Amino acid sequence: MNAASPLGLIAGKGKFPLIFAQETRRNGRELVVIALKEEVDEDLAPYAKAVHTISVGKLDSIIQALKKENVKEVAMAGRLEHIKIFSDIIPDLRTAQLLLKLKDRRADSVLLAVAKELEGDGIRLLPSTMFLSHLLPKAGFLTRSKTTESEQKNVEFGIRMAQGLSALDLGQTVVVKKRAAVALEAMEGTDECIKRGAALGGEGVIVVKSSKPDQDMRFDVPVVGMHTMNVMIACKARVLAVEAGKTLMLEKDEMLEAADAAGICVLAWEKPR
Repeated sequence: MNAASPLGLIAGKGKFPLIFAQETRRNGRELVVIALKEEVDEDLAPYAKAVHTISVGKLDSIIQALKKENVKEVAMAGRLEHIKIFSDIIPDLRTAQLLLKLKDRRADSVLLAVAKELEGDGIRLLPSTMFLSHLLPKAGFLTRSKTTESEQKNVEFGIRMAQGLSALDLGQTVVVKKRAAVALEAMEGTDECIKRGAALGGEGVIVVKSSKPDQDMRFDVPVVGMHTMNVMIACKARVLAVEAGKTLMLEKDEMLEAADAAGICVLAWEKPR
């Protein structure tokens, strides 16, 4: 890491940017925040040397702001609603040219292109999990509640489905019941996928998340948190199975405490070696 210059943060929706900013301060690093105007919903100013609020579609403005602040390294944290690609946001010339060059508009395609643009201007994109390794769970049950034999078979089925889904870069989450996939995540995100799955499958659904086969830890890392747990509680879901070492559990202690109170099983599964 380049300790002589501040660390940049491109911040999207949710608690992830706030937790990232807090951990950056604990690690003694100055922070410059690019708050994506259409996305960010947390106040990051108390943890930052500077905050620049810029539209998602203004890539050149984002890069110029980072260069002005002497940022040489940057991380991305928080959700960026992929559906924004199809919204009425007006891109600047640099963003428009980048989108025109893409062979498709999958999340990885867009974010890898952005990473190359940053690197072309001397700004290295770092893993979004830096400073946050303590929030990546180890394999095993994380709650008092455990799966039954039948539920474990559903989890194993869900893992296979989720791995296939993530390999296509379509989504990370599958909702399962009776060894059938009742909902697959696409652009709507984890929480909406869970709601849709529960609406179709009823109480007791099982939620499984998977990273991509060669997950780039710089972006689009699987994330769960209290918001996800609150959705599961409201939907009377039964199990949340996340990939060990590849899923960020934001507000981890609070989340697991809420799961225990609701009788929800949370476990971290591991790919066979």
